[in-house]
Amino acid sequence: MYSFANDYSEGCAAPILEALVKHNYEQSVGYGLDDHCKNAAALIRKEIGRDDLDVHFIPGGTPANILGIVSALKPYEAVICADSGHINVHETGSIEATGHKILSAPGVNGKITPAEIEDFCVNRMEEHTVYPKMVFVSDATEYGTIYTKKELSDIAAMCKKHGLYLYLDGARIGSALVAKGNDMTLADIAELTDMFYIGGTKNGALLGEAMVIRNEELKKGFRYHLKQRGAMLAKGAVMGIAFEELFKDGLYFRLAKNANLMAMSLKEIFKRYDIPFFMETTTNQIFPILPDTLLKKIEEKYTVTFWEKYDETHSVVRFVCSWATQKEALIDFYKDFSQMVKENDR
Repeated sequence: MYSFANDYSEGCAAPILEALVKHNYEQSVGYGLDDHCKNAAALIRKEIGRDDLDVHFIPGGTPANILGIVSALKPYEAVICADSGHINVHETGSIEATGHKILSAPGVNGKITPAEIEDFCVNRMEEHTVYPKMVFVSDATEYGTIYTKKELSDIAAMCKKHGLYLYLDGARIGSALVAKGNDMTLADIAELTDMFYIGGTKNGALLGEAMVIRNEELKKGFRYHLKQRGAMLAKGAVMGIAFEELFKDGLYFRLAKNANLMAMSLKEIFKRYDIPFFMETTTNQIFPILPDTLLKKIEEKYTVTFWEKYDETHSVVRFVCSWATQKEALIDFYKDFSQMVKENDR
């Protein structure tokens, strides 16, 4: 069974594994205070082009989102996001479990809109409801779509107008930044948001995300939250080594480009057989609409993710390519899929 279910099935990129072996017997200070974490943070600041950013390394995306939200909000404050936002649908109520309500809106193609944000701040706010204080966005989104610089700038302006923090989930930020149609850089994201993270788990690292904090107010006491929430690894150097390698010579973006290229090649396979798509994406996630009979055949040899029912006989299915996906896997899938289509048409 070959998996197109996610982009973290494989271990880590070879340079990271080699670096981990190289430094395996090296003694280092714990809890993210080691030289590798310090150097990795400096490389990230250099990539972004500013020195006023705090960088913290966190084991995974869900704890990163919990920490980003909990560290910023008072007990009665809430976070706004699109209905499809990761914190709303894929994190088992982790944010609500901390006592913070999620205010969700339909969004457009997985993206929250300024009008939806203003609706919460103007039409739904009074002292007997939770107080909206943060907007959560993902780039790329759960639907593989990306924000343009104008879209994120408009959201940032709306946040500023209503005194909201803007937080960006960057689990797939690498894929977004190298996607066709993207016009943003890490520097733009750092300028427009108060806090965001650079995803490593889904882009070649063994584990880890790099939380980047620009807002001076939100920098205070973040490590206390990190410890309290169980996200301060004693062996933090493992993440520092990974991000050193990822940002030393552009490896991070090369890995993301491979994931996107493989996904777009996979998309072409479906197009050859006139398979429609739920929405257009240019990142490493694609969403073909497949006949259920054909999907059943695919699932006999490949692991994919059922997304939602499209109609009585078709389903939306997510295929994800990763930093490690090779063209040989796509060649094999093309051969298998061609045969499956023939059998399904009989």
